[in-house]
Amino acid sequence: MKKPFAPSCERNSGPIHNVLSNYLGDKKRLLEVGSGTGQHAVYFASKFPHLTWITTDQPTYHQGIKMWLEEAKLPNLEGPLSFKLGEDSFPANNIDVVYTANTFHIMPWEMVEELISLAGANLLEGSLFIVYGPFTYNGEYTSKSNEEFHLNLRQMAPHQGIRDFKNVHEQFEKRGFKFQGDIAMPANNQILIYKK
Repeated sequence: MKKPFAPSCERNSGPIHNVLSNYLGDKKRLLEVGSGTGQHAVYFASKFPHLTWITTDQPTYHQGIKMWLEEAKLPNLEGPLSFKLGEDSFPANNIDVVYTANTFHIMPWEMVEELISLAGANLLEGSLFIVYGPFTYNGEYTSKSNEEFHLNLRQMAPHQGIRDFKNVHEQFEKRGFKFQGDIAMPANNQILIYKK
């Protein structure tokens, strides 16, 4: 198997790091939900050596993630752990950050709710939940390209689609999280930050 590569990870790692560096200084254990190729994990673990970065995904992605992790040989990288929403319980203890990128518009809405619920039940007080990806606001797209992306997602699978900020925000508040920020990112994406 050839090591997987996502061009979007290559493009967005730098801008995401610039935001994360403002929030992760005192954090110790981060759980990445939906590690995909493993590229983000390797990039960010190298930038935050004080932080244990724990990769998770469905088993079908594990081989590719392992290839990235084994090549990087970073002491603060762990996993990949199996984490399939709706089937698996929260996969690690003493987590003080959950980070997920480009997953909310791929997974069914019920799984978005499940993930936020699991985080609310398992994270330490003061922990952060950081989400990267596109969102709509009051049903309005932030760009024409995001509207087209949403329609393409729906054509591929009816359960997929860009989520509205209001719905996501309500789920976080319901599970005991407080809103910390909504930061505009390149390519019409956002970073949402919530604190337990």
